[in-house]
Amino acid sequence: MSTLPETRTLPVPDGLEGERVDAALARMFGFSRTKAAELAAGGKVLLDGAPAGKSDRVQGGAWIEVEMPRQAQPVQIVAEPVEGMEIVHDDDDIVVIVKPVGVAAHPSPGWSGPTVIGGLAAAGYTIATSGAAERQGIVHRLDVGTSGLMVVAKSERAYTLLKRQFKERTVDKRYHALVQGHPDPLSGTIDAPIGRHPQHDYKWAVTSDGKPSVTHYDLIEAFRAASLLDIKLETGRTHQIRVHMAAHRHPCVGDLTYGADPTLAKRLRVERQWLHAVRLGFEHPGDGRWVEYESAYPVDLQAALDLVRAESS
Repeated sequence: MSTLPETRTLPVPDGLEGERVDAALARMFGFSRTKAAELAAGGKVLLDGAPAGKSDRVQGGAWIEVEMPRQAQPVQIVAEPVEGMEIVHDDDDIVVIVKPVGVAAHPSPGWSGPTVIGGLAAAGYTIATSGAAERQGIVHRLDVGTSGLMVVAKSERAYTLLKRQFKERTVDKRYHALVQGHPDPLSGTIDAPIGRHPQHDYKWAVTSDGKPSVTHYDLIEAFRAASLLDIKLETGRTHQIRVHMAAHRHPCVGDLTYGADPTLAKRLRVERQWLHAVRLGFEHPGDGRWVEYESAYPVDLQAALDLVRAESS
């Protein structure tokens, strides 16, 4: 068996025109952005024959050559029951679940906790779609620290059609968020590009070279220290609601990563961001009819809401 590193050469798809090298590698080869950046920093990436840095921009049709990392152990799906994961709907094409806090959508390097995919496997669900084995059926994700509704594709047809709906922004994704203070205006739209945080690679931020990101919000109820908002996402960037509300100076209550007040979080006994995916609507991939699913607040978020409401009465 040869121990020589494998080199792969591919033309950059036109759709990745203008992307950073690390982002393009991640899309083309399935690497994480971190692994792609490491390869570029190690001189293992050539763009039209010249060494490429992680932040260089690619052009459609350019040839990108990558010295592939030696094959590590593949990420394994562990069939492990997920406490509190609720099945809202199940048919031949899809399964709709309520994801509890502390659960990732799928396995990934460095994550050893429970996953939606592992929970479904433990419950006897068979997911048969294309894509990386550890991400079978995943057409969208929620943060580990965010609870709420997710749809998982069970069939190849459902996977293709749902991915298209998310890409074309026809899915109705609604969240409720308890944010600090009172947004001005009380209903509005935040249109600000989101990219990697310039100092902290585990965070995201509003950046001039980020991807277009649009968040619509409406006030549901105002309290003395906070506001309960109904939020509709037009785009689906990582941490989008958290980043946009923090940039608007109204971070989600309990979201210490993005500048929330720890004193208020402690007073309301909330140990994560107050953010829940309450409604999900889309065209059913089986017959094209519009379907909607709803989820009540989990116990910890409802308790915090009761406390902030009592403080304001």
